[in-house]
Amino acid sequence: MSREDNSVSFGVGLLLGVVGGVIAAVLYAPKSGEETRKDVENVITDLAQKYTPEINEAKKQALTSIDVMRYKLEKQYNKISETIRAKQIAKAKEKESIDYEVN
Repeated sequence: MSREDNSVSFGVGLLLGVVGGVIAAVLYAPKSGEETRKDVENVITDLAQKYTPEINEAKKQALTSIDVMRYKLEKQYNKISETIRAKQIAKAKEKESIDYEVN
Protein backbone atom coordinates (compact mmCIF):
# COMPACT_ATOMS: atom_id res chain seq x y z
CA MET A 1 0.00 0.00 0.00
CA SER A 2 1.28 3.45 -0.84
CA ARG A 3 1.42 6.37 1.51
CA GLU A 4 -1.54 7.99 -0.26
CA ASP A 5 -3.63 4.85 0.23
CA ASN A 6 -2.74 4.83 3.93
CA SER A 7 -3.75 8.48 4.32
CA VAL A 8 -7.07 7.92 2.60
CA SER A 9 -7.68 4.81 4.68
CA PHE A 10 -6.88 6.78 7.82
CA GLY A 11 -9.33 9.52 6.83
CA VAL A 12 -12.09 7.03 6.10
CA GLY A 13 -11.39 5.15 9.32
CA LEU A 14 -11.44 8.38 11.27
CA LEU A 15 -14.77 9.37 9.76
CA LEU A 16 -16.28 5.95 10.46
CA GLY A 17 -14.98 6.08 14.03
CA VAL A 18 -16.57 9.47 14.58
CA VAL A 19 -19.89 8.31 13.17
CA GLY A 20 -19.80 5.14 15.28
CA GLY A 21 -18.98 7.13 18.40
CA VAL A 22 -21.81 9.56 17.81
CA ILE A 23 -24.28 6.73 17.22
CA ALA A 24 -23.15 4.93 20.39
CA ALA A 25 -23.40 8.17 22.38
CA VAL A 26 -26.94 8.80 21.17
CA LEU A 27 -28.10 5.25 21.83
CA TYR A 28 -26.67 4.98 25.33
CA ALA A 29 -27.23 8.52 26.53
CA PRO A 30 -29.48 8.77 29.61
CA LYS A 31 -30.29 12.38 28.77
CA SER A 32 -33.29 14.00 27.16
CA GLY A 33 -33.44 14.36 23.40
CA GLU A 34 -32.64 18.05 23.47
CA GLU A 35 -29.60 17.57 25.73
CA THR A 36 -28.39 14.66 23.61
CA ARG A 37 -28.72 16.66 20.39
CA LYS A 38 -26.78 19.53 21.92
CA ASP A 39 -24.05 17.13 23.14
CA VAL A 40 -23.85 15.46 19.73
CA GLU A 41 -23.61 18.84 18.04
CA ASN A 42 -20.80 19.89 20.40
CA VAL A 43 -18.87 16.65 19.87
CA ILE A 44 -19.19 16.87 16.09
CA THR A 45 -18.15 20.52 16.09
CA ASP A 46 -15.13 19.78 18.31
CA LEU A 47 -14.05 16.81 16.20
CA ALA A 48 -14.50 18.73 12.97
CA GLN A 49 -12.34 21.57 14.28
CA LYS A 50 -9.72 19.21 15.71
CA TYR A 51 -9.34 16.97 12.64
CA THR A 52 -10.06 19.43 9.84
CA PRO A 53 -6.42 19.56 8.65
CA GLU A 54 -6.18 15.74 8.51
CA ILE A 55 -9.54 15.41 6.79
CA ASN A 56 -8.63 18.10 4.24
CA GLU A 57 -5.26 16.42 3.59
CA ALA A 58 -6.91 13.01 3.12
CA LYS A 59 -9.47 14.59 0.78
CA LYS A 60 -6.70 16.32 -1.18
CA GLN A 61 -4.74 13.09 -1.50
CA ALA A 62 -7.85 11.15 -2.52
CA LEU A 63 -8.65 13.70 -5.23
CA THR A 64 -5.04 13.61 -6.44
CA SER A 65 -5.16 9.80 -6.59
CA ILE A 66 -8.40 9.99 -8.55
CA ASP A 67 -6.87 12.47 -11.01
CA VAL A 68 -3.80 10.26 -11.50
CA MET A 69 -5.98 7.20 -12.05
CA ARG A 70 -8.19 9.13 -14.51
CA TYR A 71 -5.09 10.25 -16.43
CA LYS A 72 -3.76 6.68 -16.60
CA LEU A 73 -7.13 5.31 -17.73
CA GLU A 74 -7.51 7.99 -20.41
CA LYS A 75 -3.97 7.31 -21.64
CA GLN A 76 -4.67 3.57 -21.83
CA TYR A 77 -8.03 4.19 -23.55
CA ASN A 78 -6.34 6.40 -26.16
CA LYS A 79 -3.66 3.79 -26.74
CA ILE A 80 -6.27 1.07 -27.28
CA SER A 81 -8.30 3.36 -29.56
CA GLU A 82 -5.22 4.13 -31.66
CA THR A 83 -4.41 0.43 -31.95
CA ILE A 84 -7.95 -0.38 -33.08
CA ARG A 85 -7.91 2.52 -35.54
CA ALA A 86 -4.55 1.39 -36.96
CA LYS A 87 -5.85 -2.17 -37.41
CA GLN A 88 -8.98 -0.88 -39.14
CA ILE A 89 -6.89 1.26 -41.51
CA ALA A 90 -4.57 -1.67 -42.24
CA LYS A 91 -7.54 -3.92 -42.94
CA ALA A 92 -9.11 -1.30 -45.22
CA LYS A 93 -5.83 -0.88 -47.12
CA GLU A 94 -5.51 -4.64 -47.46
CA LYS A 95 -9.05 -4.89 -48.79
CA GLU A 96 -8.41 -2.00 -51.16
CA SER A 97 -5.26 -3.63 -52.53
CA ILE A 98 -7.10 -6.95 -53.00
CA ASP A 99 -9.96 -5.16 -54.81
CA TYR A 100 -7.43 -3.30 -56.96
CA GLU A 101 -5.61 -6.52 -57.91
CA VAL A 102 -8.89 -8.21 -58.82
CA ASN A 103 -9.94 -5.39 -61.15
